[in-house]
Amino acid sequence: MRAGVNLAAVVLVGAAVLAGCADVPLQGASSPSPKPTGKPTAKPSTTPSKPPTPTKPSTPVTTPPPVGKLPAAAPVLRAFPGRLPTGKPPLFVVVSFDGAGDLGLWAHWRAVAKQVNARMTFFLSGPYLYPEARRTDYKPPYKKPGASDIGWGDNANILGRTKVLRDAIAEGHEIGTHANGHFCGTNGIGRWTTAQWTAELAAFDRMVRTGPSLAAGKTVAPPFDPATVKGMRTPCLEGNRAAYRAAMVKRGMLYDASAPGYITWPKKQNGVWNFPLESVTLAGTSKKTLTMDYNLWYAQTQARKAPLAQAPAFKAQVLATYRAALAQSRASGNPPLFLGNHFNHWNNSVYSDALTQFVQETCKQPDVRCVSNMELASWLTKYGVPSSRPRPS
Repeated sequence: MRAGVNLAAVVLVGAAVLAGCADVPLQGASSPSPKPTGKPTAKPSTTPSKPPTPTKPSTPVTTPPPVGKLPAAAPVLRAFPGRLPTGKPPLFVVVSFDGAGDLGLWAHWRAVAKQVNARMTFFLSGPYLYPEARRTDYKPPYKKPGASDIGWGDNANILGRTKVLRDAIAEGHEIGTHANGHFCGTNGIGRWTTAQWTAELAAFDRMVRTGPSLAAGKTVAPPFDPATVKGMRTPCLEGNRAAYRAAMVKRGMLYDASAPGYITWPKKQNGVWNFPLESVTLAGTSKKTLTMDYNLWYAQTQARKAPLAQAPAFKAQVLATYRAALAQSRASGNPPLFLGNHFNHWNNSVYSDALTQFVQETCKQPDVRCVSNMELASWLTKYGVPSSRPRPS
């Protein structure tokens, strides 16, 4: 811990991080992700599902991608002023998603973004683009070849995702990485070294580059150049931050969106921007939670599905929590608001519906700019970090 850090503040952030932040099952995957379980802990965790039965490893893919320049994963197509007419910096709202697999939800969020001129960040898991028949090409640390707690792709959906990823990038959205096997908890990514993270990110690259062609049975252009990915969110927000950030720096990546934090201007840590999920108070309670859908769900019902009749009240509570966080940012000099979601319909779609309404009502407000993580990083690089004091929620 750095000298001068408020211990009570650290404890509050730790208490806001909840167990079992799992991705939703892949379309067509034979191995669904584990259901979120567990009690609040200092770090998120989940009970890993049983890995698929390994088969004899096949020959690694060596087919090069098609000739021609691939789209960059982190486009920055817009510029923003350093200051608004009010004298304050823009109030950046950054919406991001883990997993990014369900094609129906891809259509929904792209349509919502288009309505309000927003750009979003989608943290892609490698297996979403890689066929199950070739799963043993993946050799994660401490696991059997082919292990994945979120399953693998099927050919039709891999090709569907390939197209939608390419289309989303053309619209200005950003693709980051959510790594591959989504291994959480005691036997998960927490013990990985920098070298193991380097291998994990290289495996992500191979899945992006070769998965679509394997699924199609012929040469298909990858949706983007994985070497241009600039940010990561780790599974369950876990991992040794110094270890995996060192691997990120070696690759030229610019930001990490995994750590818990507060509504304050971000800083660089371990050579990358630290874009946190922020500690907030659940509206109408004294409970601390993070600005992530699963954490809100846990704070409301311990991640148990509530009766449908309660959905309007839970949605209203989440909306009130987001609105209070936005007000806190305005009162603190407009530091960014980071909101994390999964592609899910958890708890009768409370969290997706609440975020949809918040984006629609917020992103066209005069002082707000709804941006991707990379757009924010670009602005910070150009203008620097405005001075402001941290104000825990």
